[in-house]
Amino acid sequence: MKAADVRALSEDQMKDELAKLKKEQFNLRFQKATGQLEKTARFDEIRKDIARIKTVARQKAAGAKA
Repeated sequence: MKAADVRALSEDQMKDELAKLKKEQFNLRFQKATGQLEKTARFDEIRKDIARIKTVARQKAAGAKA
């Protein structure tokens, strides 16, 4: 997911996407622990997407206060 895509989302959509990504990250950790994980690069993608969503949410919140 690109930053421009995240900026286009509403606050509720960002919360939903963040919850979905965290759930996927949790499932990947279980797959890794049981030896069933195939795409290890997906960890980095999810981690960066979560950070991107949190950053844009913080920017929007700071912009609303100013």
